[in-house]
This record gives sequence, structure tokens and C-alpha cells, in this order.
Amino acid sequence: MENENSNNIKERVMETVQGMAGFMNLECQVNLKEEIDDRNNKSLLVSVYTPENASLLIGKNGQNLKALEQILRSIFLKKITDINNIVVDVNDYRKSQTNHLVDLAKQTVTRVRSTQKAEAMFPMSPYERRIVHMELASCPDITTESIGAEPNRRIVVKPL
Repeated sequence: MENENSNNIKERVMETVQGMAGFMNLECQVNLKEEIDDRNNKSLLVSVYTPENASLLIGKNGQNLKALEQILRSIFLKKITDINNIVVDVNDYRKSQTNHLVDLAKQTVTRVRSTQKAEAMFPMSPYERRIVHMELASCPDITTESIGAEPNRRIVVKPL
């Protein structure tokens, strides 16, 4: 029974996203996928594909995307007991941002290795900081630390 309820809620997530896009006169395709992260938390990945005006759903620096994600979490996370998080991606924007972030982190590591001086990166969201920490954890000669307070919290990359 709970699984059927979960499937009904997932269908409602899809309908909600399509409805919100419809208010902006956007046609979109929505795909849902469950994923388990390294901490054994289950996330619902909502992939939205729209042929035009994806920027309306993404917004400046992904602000609209984050807002859409927060709205979906507020509506549905209380109703789905086996899902810990809802992540929304529009036209693979989040995936390309992640790749860009990983590239910036690697460039920072290269500079830190050559100068042997710590370097602070730009302010990031908790999600972005986690990506950088996880990526740089594989560097045995580098350590990372988050400093500051939201919304200006950032990562400092240090040589060992």
C-alpha cells in the first residue's frame, strides 16, 4: 500500500512540475528517478527537459531552480516517507554546473600545490560545497575546510 501511495505522490510531483511550467507557457517533459547517495539517503531526481526558455525555470544563477526545488520539498517530502530529498535539474543545468565546479576545484588545487599557500574559493551553497569537499577528498596532499557564515560560506583549500 505504501509503495502505491509513493507512486501516486511521484505522479503528483510530475503533474505539479508540468503545471508550474504551464503557468509560464512552457512545454516540458519530466522524468523521475530515485538515487541513493554515499550516506544511504534516497533522493528523488526530477529531470525537466524543455525545448525553449529553460532560463525561466532556471533563473539567474539557478535561483528559480532552487525555488522550484524548495516548493516541491515543502509540498511532498512530508508525504513520502522513504525519500530524504528532492533534487530538480532543468535541461541538465545542475549537471553542467557540477562539472564546472569540479573543474574550478581542480584549478584551485593546482594553484595551491604550486604556491603551497591556502586559497579561499568563492561563496557556495551547501550542495556546492559538498561537491567540492567530496571531489578534493581524493587528493592526499590537500585538505579542505568550510569557513564563514551563510550566505558567504566558502571553502578554503590548504596544502598539507
